[in-house]
Amino acid sequence: MQETIKFIHENKQRFVDELFELIRIPSISADSAYKNEVQKCAEKVSDFLKKAGAENVEICPTDGHPIVYGEKIIGKDLPTVLVYGHYDVQPADPIELWNKDPFEPYIEKTEIHPNGAIFGRGSADDKGQFFMHVAAFEAMNATNSLTCNVKFIIEGEEEVGSVHLEQFLKDNTEKLACDCILISDTSLYSMEQPTVTTGLRGLSYVEVEVEGPNRDLHSGLYGGAVPNPIHVLSRMIAQMFDEKGSIAIDGFYDNVEILSDEERAEMNKLKDDPEGFKASIGLNGVEGEEGYTTLERTSIRPTLDVNGIWGGYTGEGAKTVIPSKAYAKISMRLVPYQTPEEITEKFTQYFNKIAPDNVKVTVNPHHGGMPYVLPSNSPEFLAAKKAMEASFGKEVLPFRSGGSIPITALFEQILKAKCVLMGFGLSSDAIHSPNEHYGLDNFYKGIESIPLFFQYYSGK
Repeated sequence: MQETIKFIHENKQRFVDELFELIRIPSISADSAYKNEVQKCAEKVSDFLKKAGAENVEICPTDGHPIVYGEKIIGKDLPTVLVYGHYDVQPADPIELWNKDPFEPYIEKTEIHPNGAIFGRGSADDKGQFFMHVAAFEAMNATNSLTCNVKFIIEGEEEVGSVHLEQFLKDNTEKLACDCILISDTSLYSMEQPTVTTGLRGLSYVEVEVEGPNRDLHSGLYGGAVPNPIHVLSRMIAQMFDEKGSIAIDGFYDNVEILSDEERAEMNKLKDDPEGFKASIGLNGVEGEEGYTTLERTSIRPTLDVNGIWGGYTGEGAKTVIPSKAYAKISMRLVPYQTPEEITEKFTQYFNKIAPDNVKVTVNPHHGGMPYVLPSNSPEFLAAKKAMEASFGKEVLPFRSGGSIPITALFEQILKAKCVLMGFGLSSDAIHSPNEHYGLDNFYKGIESIPLFFQYYSGK
């Protein structure tokens, strides 16, 4: 392993330079105008896998953007690790809020990253994180220290819901057969308190519509006599919560996982820091479900949030109308034993129940995903914990994230293998936001930790 670490240190700058090449490609999967750039990025990923020593590398077409596959099989009796990542990125809008060109990466020191951070769209989500695995694989391969078979599946549609991944998995179960899936698309609690993510929340996403009059009406001629859909929708949203901050939807909590006092005590070893939490996002106070810490509210409890609301006239100047329709987009994060189908149905029933008779309401379900939990006594978690403790020199704790990665449950369902969420980002990395960045120390620490995971997982 010393030779592997030496190789990594000798090639640190090259690894950064190669990551810059990936970031410079605007592989925005949500915008069809960037289709050629997404393809170009897939080709670059393929080139790097081949350069690192992967075999049978191919760019696999889907009905959307391609998936890059590669492998290195060194022994039939050895465990196989499937590395998952994604090369597509979020749109960079609003461009004017970036300090520099989002697709021209640069390094700059920050208070959180005194040794520098890589700024650019995709630096943390997920190009910087999946490329750690390519670099670590190259180091292991070059120093003959690979202790597991390894397969790579790097997709180009994660930011648009991985819409073609399920079929790809079903069509290639034999090719993708593995003992565990290793994913770096999550965050550490902090560099001072490293963690392995053992839980993700699921998701139910809906768009709602409230329809009132058959056209926009003059607010002077009709105001005071007809239902205003924006007012109605606002009142309905207000009825989604009770006075204790709990979600009021009938049966919403029926299947929620209840953690024991011991489990809650274990997770709260991460030292909930409400003052730091408020300061980090510029708030004077927090709110949420009564009886839970901020850490618990953002991880082990389900939520409901309005992500957008609109209707009527929103352009420049004045237009005095009562709108015909009002809309909102609503996301609900789910915890173990809840399903997106169940929660979407309960939301729909409740939304119709509280609607007044003088309007028409419609609920349009969008995408969803199942929650995921990796037991903290599993061999996959224990290998990740030992690897990161050896790398960081500190105790590593399990951590339940509030985010959702729907493909984790999908992988386990189809490939019958556990997902190890061994991410090295930070919550402050501004993923999906302007000035996204990824700490150099985090990038290097990930490359150094991954070979240790292979070593401990293989038992060598």
